[in-house]
Amino acid sequence: MQDPVKFLYDRVSVWGLPLVIAVLLGVAVWVSLRGDEQPAVDEQQTVNQAEQVSPAPRQLNALTGEIQVDGSSTVFPITEAMAEEFGILTGRGVRVTVGVSGTGGGFKRFCAGETDVSNASRPIKDSEVDLCDAAGIGFIEVPVAFDGLTIVINPDNDWVDFLTVDEISHIFRPDDFAVTWADVRDGFPDIEIALYAPGADSGTFDYFTEAINGDSGVHRSDNTTFSEDDNVLVQGVSNDRGGIGYFGFSYYSNNSAVLKAVPVINDAGQAIIPSNETINDGSYNPLSRPLFIYVSVASLEREEVAAFVEYYLTDGVWLVDTPEVGYVQFPEAIYAAVLARVRNVITGSAMAAADEGATLAEIYGDG
Repeated sequence: MQDPVKFLYDRVSVWGLPLVIAVLLGVAVWVSLRGDEQPAVDEQQTVNQAEQVSPAPRQLNALTGEIQVDGSSTVFPITEAMAEEFGILTGRGVRVTVGVSGTGGGFKRFCAGETDVSNASRPIKDSEVDLCDAAGIGFIEVPVAFDGLTIVINPDNDWVDFLTVDEISHIFRPDDFAVTWADVRDGFPDIEIALYAPGADSGTFDYFTEAINGDSGVHRSDNTTFSEDDNVLVQGVSNDRGGIGYFGFSYYSNNSAVLKAVPVINDAGQAIIPSNETINDGSYNPLSRPLFIYVSVASLEREEVAAFVEYYLTDGVWLVDTPEVGYVQFPEAIYAAVLARVRNVITGSAMAAADEGATLAEIYGDG
């Protein structure tokens, strides 16, 4: 390679000094412009990584405002995760506050116009629809995930290998109930049963009592600890060898080190334990169910609320089955169909009008 100093000396001799200076200045300007056009490799990689982590539209950065959510403790982990990620995408311009007053308590606030979104672990009741109608609150029903209501026992319980629906009912029904485990099945020990259950405002309470005891709200109160806080139920069962309780799959999966899930005999006579697969394919029955949010039509007119709901049903769905949240995603076509209902402002409860046993695809369309 030629010595650059000698090269420049030769050029000065041939071209003259002014022309060489002009050429060097031109090269310097060209290099500077090229540097502005392309970021350094590390910078470009950072941009690409940010785009992969945050695929939501860039205009979210311009949003501001507050969104009020209340309701189900079961749905809380999903909405809380959505709220956190959405807050990051908006540069903390939108604050989403998520309360936990139970499904029933959430609907009371929602139908009073106090919240924008209501978390619900069951469909809205006719009495709650009437309450919203009386207050002029229009709403859109938005299913967001599958859950498997999980029966849990203490990890030191070494006698329960499965339970039938009748045996579960024998434990939790308000009359002629089992006092000790020996009353549940021959061969079980004579240890007193302690029950841990969601409160009466919980949609999980309503769903469980209807699926197991045949009537919503029918539940034993003797030797029972009720709480709207599922963490209280986790602590109760994990510290009581004779304890049994129930709550959403998320709370079990996040506390599986201190709890044992009970396989339930399904309608095919199989002992099925809740998992992402058995909840999604419907074999964990009769305790699999959809979870919901309900969105105020008036609130949806606000840009930040519309963007939050859209994120919930599109870019945010990956959060549903993360270990921290622990539920089961719907098929993509269901989310697309529900999003279309939101965009078209289709109000009311599709679940209320659905035939018994209808699938979500039949109720909401398949996109």
